[in-house]
Amino acid sequence: MNSSLVKTISHIVGALVLAFLLLPIFAVVPASLSDQSFVKIPPESYSFRWYEAFFADAGWVSSMLNSIKVATIACIFTVIVGTMIAVGLTRVGATTRMLLTGLLMAPIIVPAIMISIAIYYVSRQVGLYGTVLGLALGHSLLCLPFVVINVGVSLRRLDPSLLRAAAGLGASGWQVFRTVTLPAIKPGLAGGAAFAFVTSFDEVIVSIFISGYGAKTLPVKLWEQIRVEFTPVSAAGSTIILVLTVILFVAVQMLRFRAAPGKEAQV
Repeated sequence: MNSSLVKTISHIVGALVLAFLLLPIFAVVPASLSDQSFVKIPPESYSFRWYEAFFADAGWVSSMLNSIKVATIACIFTVIVGTMIAVGLTRVGATTRMLLTGLLMAPIIVPAIMISIAIYYVSRQVGLYGTVLGLALGHSLLCLPFVVINVGVSLRRLDPSLLRAAAGLGASGWQVFRTVTLPAIKPGLAGGAAFAFVTSFDEVIVSIFISGYGAKTLPVKLWEQIRVEFTPVSAAGSTIILVLTVILFVAVQMLRFRAAPGKEAQV
C-alpha cells in the first residue's frame, strides 16, 4: 500500500478518535447558551441568561473563588517544592533517581479514592479539614508529579558546562541557579505551573472528601448540582472550567514556542 495513503488514513482515523473523545466535552458549550430551562443540544434559541444566573448566585461564585484560591496556592507550593525536587534528582545516582521518581509518580498511579481517604484522615487529625489551605495541600500531592516531570525535562536539556563555568567564575549556588538554571527552565516551570493549576482547579474526588462546607470548590458544587438535576447553569459552570483549561494550555504552548523558536513544543 502506498505510504502516503497509509499516512492519510492514519490521520483520518486519528482525527475521528479525537473527535469522538472531545466532542462530548465541548457539547456543554452550546448547552450553556440555551434559552430554555432544560438542556437541549443544539438549543432552539441562544442566550447568556444562565451565565447571568451563575454569577448572580452567591453559592456558584463562592465555589469558583474557592477553586481559584485553592489552585493558586497549590500551584505556587508545587512549583517551589517540585523545582527543588527536580534539581535534587539531577544530583543523585541513576538508581536512586529512578526509585525516587517512581515514588513521586505514585499519586498518578494510585487510585484517587485511596489518596482521598488518606488525605481525609490526615486533614482531620491536624485540623485542616474543610479549609482552603487543607484542600490546597491535598491537591498539591496530585500536582507535584507534573511539576517535577516538566522541570526535569528542561533540566536535562541544560548544558552542565554552563553551570560549571558560572561556578568557576565565583558565582554562589544561588547565583548559579538564578542566572543560569532558572532562565533555562522557564518553559518547564510554565508547563508545570499550568498543569498544577488545572489539575487542582478540576479535581473533584479529593475535594469531595476534604472540602466540607467551608471550602467547597466549583467541581464539588457541580457534582452536587448534577446529582439533583443537570440544568444549563451547570453547563455554564462546566464551560468556565473548560475555557480556563484551554486558555492555560494555549498560553503554555505559546511560551514554549517562544522559548524554542523553530522547534516543536512538547508537553
